[in-house]
This record gives sequence, structure tokens and C-alpha cells, in this order.
Amino acid sequence: MITSQANAKVKQIIRLQKKGRERRRQDCFLVEGIRMFREAPPELVKEIYLSKSFRQNAEWMREFKEHLWAIEAVTGKEVCAELVEDWVFAQMSDTKTPQGILCVLSMPHYDLEARLAAADGTWVILEDLQDPGNLGTILRTAEGAGIEGVIMTENTVDIYNPKTIRSTMGSLYRVPFFVTEDIRKVLQKLKEQDFAVYAAHLDGKSCYDTFSYTGKCAFLIGNEGNGLKESTAALATDYVKIPMEGSVESLNAAIAASLLMYEAYRQRRSSGCERK
Repeated sequence: MITSQANAKVKQIIRLQKKGRERRRQDCFLVEGIRMFREAPPELVKEIYLSKSFRQNAEWMREFKEHLWAIEAVTGKEVCAELVEDWVFAQMSDTKTPQGILCVLSMPHYDLEARLAAADGTWVILEDLQDPGNLGTILRTAEGAGIEGVIMTENTVDIYNPKTIRSTMGSLYRVPFFVTEDIRKVLQKLKEQDFAVYAAHLDGKSCYDTFSYTGKCAFLIGNEGNGLKESTAALATDYVKIPMEGSVESLNAAIAASLLMYEAYRQRRSSGCERK
């Protein structure tokens, strides 16, 4: 049992919790809670830590063992869990009331060009979003709406931020995502492949539900405070607006993205071309 915060593994976990640079350097990230452990792709699991209290919970241990056996069956490797004193685990955790299970996972990597060539549905492109809850909610909604993938600028909040991960509710494992250094190159590539790119923009003249999204398309969502950069918005096929009543100028970025994603999903379902 790990009983000291001075333990080298504990220090490593704390660094991974707090520093995106360290996560990128080690090419791994952390997830917490029995659900995030249960849904984790077996091939990504590297290390597991359990608190003493978790070990004493019979129901959680049964669920833990069942998934642990599944991981070992898929990977063919034995996976051991480190037992940690409760007060030490609390220092390792990013939550106020940790469930007592924490995992180190390898970062997944996706090929954007291959994915674009293979998937002709709806995409979401995010420019410099800063709120981890917004990013996590968009990823979770993207899964529900059958989005093919999420592309984000490198100045967007870290998708492996613990708050982002919690907000995804597991969708992080199932929705392909990509970070780009040059959003303009990505938009040019989309246009070359006959994607229609719609920018959620205050200067939009037509409401979002007047466009057809049944073909290859992407939605551009900008920063919470500043919106899209002019140079980025200029590359859109069209601007779309979300009608507002009262004195409200715009919606939260995640809500706006959700409306657009589900309008595309509704249209694709109605036309019989929803994602299989």
C-alpha cells in the first residue's frame, strides 16, 4: 500500500493532474471514477490506483474485477492495481469526493485525413474555446448527435483537462478528436473535399434551420467571449444565426453547438442518411 505523498508514483500522478505539458510529454492522461474505468478502452489502460475505502466496497470491487478481467482478456497482459491510503489518494484526485479509483491511460491518436476520407457526415470545428465544461459538453453531445469528429485549435482548452474529461461522461473514448496548428489549412482541405462549412456568427442573415445539412458539412464555433476570428469566419461557406428573443445576443458556445449538431442529426434522420 502507498502510504506517503512523497511516493514517486504519487508525485507523478499529481503532475499529470495539474500540467498539460506533462501529460503531453508522457503521452498519457488520467481518468477517475468507476464509470470512466469501466468504459476505458482496454488497450489504453496503463496503471490503476485504488483507495483503501474503494477496496472495502464490495459492489465496486465486483465491478472493478469484472472489467479488469475483460482488460486482461483483450490485451493478454496482467494489469495490477496499486492500493493507496485514503488521505494520499485524496491528494492524487482532482475531485472533492473521489470514488477511489484512478487510471493512467495512453492518449489515443487519430488520422484526420484518413477519417475525412472515410466519413462524409457532420463535423464540428472549435476555435480557441476556453471553458473545459463547454468542450466536454460538446464532445458528449457530438456522440449523441452522431458527429464524425471534433477538430479544435491548439489554443482550445486541453481536452485532457480533468474538468473536460468529467464533462464528456465517457464520450472522450468514442468521439474522434483532432488538434490543429492551422485551422485555415483544415478549412481549405474541407472545402477541397466538398464540405460545406457553416459558421455560427452574429452577422448571419439566415436562421440555422433554413440550411440543408444532409451532405458533407461542418460547423464552426468560436471562442466564448470573442467568437470566431474574422480570418477564420471568412473561410466559411455561409454564416448561420440562431434566432433570439429578448435582450439575449448569443447562446453559450456548447448550447449553440448542440442546437446545430442536433439540427443536422434531425435532417439526416429524416432523409434516411443518419450515421450507422
